[in-house]
Amino acid sequence: MHNVTEDDDDDSVTKRLGRCSVMYYGVGHMLNDITASCWFTYLLLFLTDIGLSPRDAATVMLSGQIADGFATIFAGELIDRFGHFKLWHGAGSILVAVSFSSVFGGCVPCKIFGTSSPALRTVGYSIFAAIFNVGWAATQVSHMSMLNCITLNSTSRVVLASCRNAFTMVANLSLYAVAFIIFAVTIARTHADIENQYRWIAYLSIFIGCCFVGIFQLGTKEPRLKVGVQGSNSSRIPWTYWFKRVLYYQVALVYVLTRLVVNVSQAYLAFYVIDDLQMAQSAKALVPAIIYISSFLVSVILQEIQWTGRFLKAYYSAGAIIWIFCGAGILLLPRSLSAFMYIISIFIGIANALMMVTGVSMQSVLIDTDLNGCAFVCGSFSFLDKISCGLALFVLQSYQSDPVIQNIHSNHAYISVTRFGLGLVPAFCALVSVAVTYTMNLHPARCKPLMEPLLI
Repeated sequence: MHNVTEDDDDDSVTKRLGRCSVMYYGVGHMLNDITASCWFTYLLLFLTDIGLSPRDAATVMLSGQIADGFATIFAGELIDRFGHFKLWHGAGSILVAVSFSSVFGGCVPCKIFGTSSPALRTVGYSIFAAIFNVGWAATQVSHMSMLNCITLNSTSRVVLASCRNAFTMVANLSLYAVAFIIFAVTIARTHADIENQYRWIAYLSIFIGCCFVGIFQLGTKEPRLKVGVQGSNSSRIPWTYWFKRVLYYQVALVYVLTRLVVNVSQAYLAFYVIDDLQMAQSAKALVPAIIYISSFLVSVILQEIQWTGRFLKAYYSAGAIIWIFCGAGILLLPRSLSAFMYIISIFIGIANALMMVTGVSMQSVLIDTDLNGCAFVCGSFSFLDKISCGLALFVLQSYQSDPVIQNIHSNHAYISVTRFGLGLVPAFCALVSVAVTYTMNLHPARCKPLMEPLLI
């Protein structure tokens, strides 16, 4: 009788997932995604528009990234010790919702002290940026590590990651739809008008994200697999266990490089289309929207594939190679051919989806059945991601005020910091990630198809 129970438990943890289970999980990161999209796309633009220097704006973003990075480590450790994924997810979501509007609102300390010096404004925005990112980190680590505890089925894990990425695209599209409407119906003539525009974008983003957080909390059950596979309790896995595995460093490097590609390019996209290509103001919402529409479609299609380690490496490499060509196009695109940016955007979206879905899925291959250390893996990777992205953006912004190499009125391509940030940096990171991926030895197990296709 004991053997029968073990067989039943083993089948339950490797069984195929249905459509509803996948969908309920996939919407759980929507609040984080829509606020993060606003953070990386508009924060630097917002801060410089209201009068902060590029370096001060970068300092605000760096403070948030550092707070996020350290918070992921602590959140990962505590989740591994005590579990309760949904509790951490809910608490983090509340902190995000409460603090995010202040990141894009007025300077609270300036109002308290009755002065608006550049130093005080930088400190004021940095404080709320840090608070927002602490909540963001708790939500992210709990949601990402929860994926590995929902099922041990490798294909289903990729499907969960793909659905999560698809709803990331939905979140981003929602943001750009809101931003497009607000920028179209309101005119910003003063700093107060600019703050009001972005405050409304923040409010509406929070409302949309919170609706989906509620769906996730009501529709998703707390995973039981963390207690141990086949019903046996297992002790918490020490950090040193992961540090002794070569695959840990390989997957960590690929994940960090992938996040650099996505986040750095997202941060400079609005600057590029407005300042470098001098496209219409609507382009700073339309071009990102095209990227996320194509990324959403690819993410949905990826859910139908029977995944193996070889497929993970092949699809990731394909996405990285596409990004390399996109980066070259961005670096060399002259202003007279700015319309080609819409075509490049389609391929950027395809590349982002291929790299993000497979890059996150590599974490599941690394974790496999070692569920009592999954939160540390997700937290440590996120720590490296946040710190590296923050430093990269800080360094690039430090040179943002430098004059461009070629006259701004020329129709030929000129090399600005924005072009380096959107074109060269992501392309170089993609190239290095392909080389690292080639050296990986991935052997996912327990591959079973979905209970029902998600495209029907």
